[in-house]
Amino acid sequence: MSKYKWNFVNVGGVTRVRIQSGEDIRHLRELDKKKWTVLSCPVNGLEISSESLSLMDTDGDGKLRVKEVIATAEWLCAALKNPDTLLEQKDSITIDNIADESIKAIGEKLAANGVVSLADVDAAIGAVTIEEQPVPAAPLEADVIAAYKEKSAEYAAYFEQEKLQKLGLAVIAEDTPKPGMTEKKFIEMGKQIAEWEAAKTAAETANADALAAAKGEYAPLRKLLLLHRDFYRLLRNYVAFEDFYDHNPATIASFQAGTLIIDQRACHLCVRVNDLPKHDSQAPLSGMYLLYCNCENQQTGKKMQIVAAMTQGEISNLSVGKNGVFYDNDGLDYDASVFKIVDNPISIRQAFWTPYRKLSKWIEEKINKSAAEKDAAVMGDMTAKGENLTVKAEGEAPKPAFDIAKFAGIFAAIGMALGMIGTMLVSVAKGWITLTWWQQILVFVGILLLISGPSMVMAWLKLRRRNLAPVLNANGWAVNADAIISVPFGRTLTEQVRFPFTKDPFKKGMSTWAKWLLALGIIILIIAIVCVILYLLGFCFCCFCFH
Repeated sequence: MSKYKWNFVNVGGVTRVRIQSGEDIRHLRELDKKKWTVLSCPVNGLEISSESLSLMDTDGDGKLRVKEVIATAEWLCAALKNPDTLLEQKDSITIDNIADESIKAIGEKLAANGVVSLADVDAAIGAVTIEEQPVPAAPLEADVIAAYKEKSAEYAAYFEQEKLQKLGLAVIAEDTPKPGMTEKKFIEMGKQIAEWEAAKTAAETANADALAAAKGEYAPLRKLLLLHRDFYRLLRNYVAFEDFYDHNPATIASFQAGTLIIDQRACHLCVRVNDLPKHDSQAPLSGMYLLYCNCENQQTGKKMQIVAAMTQGEISNLSVGKNGVFYDNDGLDYDASVFKIVDNPISIRQAFWTPYRKLSKWIEEKINKSAAEKDAAVMGDMTAKGENLTVKAEGEAPKPAFDIAKFAGIFAAIGMALGMIGTMLVSVAKGWITLTWWQQILVFVGILLLISGPSMVMAWLKLRRRNLAPVLNANGWAVNADAIISVPFGRTLTEQVRFPFTKDPFKKGMSTWAKWLLALGIIILIIAIVCVILYLLGFCFCCFCFH
C-alpha cells in the first residue's frame, strides 16, 4: 500500500489522479494501476512526437503500456536533479539540472549560457564527421561491370552447355549467340568484380558504423531532451485526460487530430481511425453522433480516415456523401467526405422533432414510391397499347363495358369510412369545446409529450452517457475509465456559426397595408372555420347555446 499522498480531481464524471509535480512523477510506480485512466495506447497516430513515444516503447510492440511509462518516469527522475521542469514541456535543459554525469558532459560541450536545447544537439549531430576508410576503386569501367552483371547468367549457362556438348550430353544450336570472351576470362572478371564489391561493402559498412557511433554519443542527451518536452504531456493524456477536459482552447488532447468544418459547424473532437472494423462494433456504444470521413490532401497526396463527433446543432443536412474540409493540427487542409454516420441524439430539442421528421420522411418515401410505381405502370400500359395498335390477337374477346353496379360496394365502403372519420372528428371537436382553456392546453401538451416524450427521454439518458472511451478502444487504446462528454462540455467541442442579422436586398417584402390585409383575411378565415364547426355541433347563434 502506497503511503504517498496523491491529488485527485473529478474530470469527465470520473475521479482521477492529477500529476502536478516532479515528486508525483517520481512516485508513479506507487500509483495503483486501477487508478490509471489508460492502461495502454498506440505509439502511432497520436499528436505527440512518434519518436518520443518510440523511445518509451522499449519492447517495440507498437503499444505504450503502464510499465513502460513508469520505467520512463524513473529514467527521467534519475537523469534530472529537479523533475519539476518536466511540467514546463520544454526541449531545453539547464546543464546544472542534469544529474547523469555522462549526459551532462556531452551537454557541456554544446551548452550556450548554461542551457542545451534539442536544436543544439541536432546541429551537432548534423556536423559530425569521421575519418572514413577509403573505398577501393573499381577494377573495370562502370558500363563494363553493368554489362557483365546483365549477361553473367546467360554466359554461365552457355559455358555449362558447352561442357555438356563436349561430353556428348547436349547440342548447342547454331544460332545460339556466343559470349565475347573465353570461359577463363569470364571467371576471372567475375572474381575481380566480386572481390571489389565485397571490399566496397566492408568499407561503406565500417564508415556507416563509425558515423553512427559518433552520432550515438549524443543519443542519451537527445532522448533526455525529447522526453523532457513530451513526457508530461503524455502523462496528462494517460494517467488522466486533463488535456481533453482542459478549459484552455489552445490545449488539445493527444488523440485530437484536428478540426472538421462541415454544415456551418467546426467539430474539434476528431480522432484518426486506425481500425475501421473495430469502430463498427465499438463506436455505437459511445452514444455520440459520429461522422466518419475519408480525407485527402491533393497537394501532398496524404490520406487518412477520421471520425468526428457532432455534439451541437441539427442533423437535417448531414448525410453520407456530404463534403467538408478537415484541418490537421499543423494547418494542412484535406478534402473530407462523409462515408458513414453513427446516429445518436445531439440534443433534447433535436430529439423532440425526431418523431415528426421520421413521419415526414416515411410519408415522403411512400409518396415517391407510389408515384414511381404509378409512373412505371402508366409507361408499361402505354407501351403495351402501342405494341398492339397494329397487331391484334385472333379470337380476342372484347373488353367488357364499365359496370357501375360492380363498383357500388366500393363507393359505399369509401362513403362509410369517410362518415366514420367525420363522426370521430365531430366527437373530438365536441369534447375539445367542453374543456376549459387550461384543460385544452394540458391536452395539447399531453399529446406532444405522448409523441415526443419517449424520444426525449431516450435522448436525455443517452446524452448523459456519451462516452469517448469506446472510440479510443476501437483505435487500440485500453481505456480504464469512462470519458464522459456532458451536455455543457459537448457544446465546447462543436462550434456553431453565428451571424449578425442582415436584410436580404433581393428579397422583396410585403408592404404594410398588404400585411394587415393578409392578417385580417387569416383571422376571418379562422372565425369562419370555427363557426362552421360550431354549427355542425348544434350551436345556435341566436341564443348562443347548444341544442
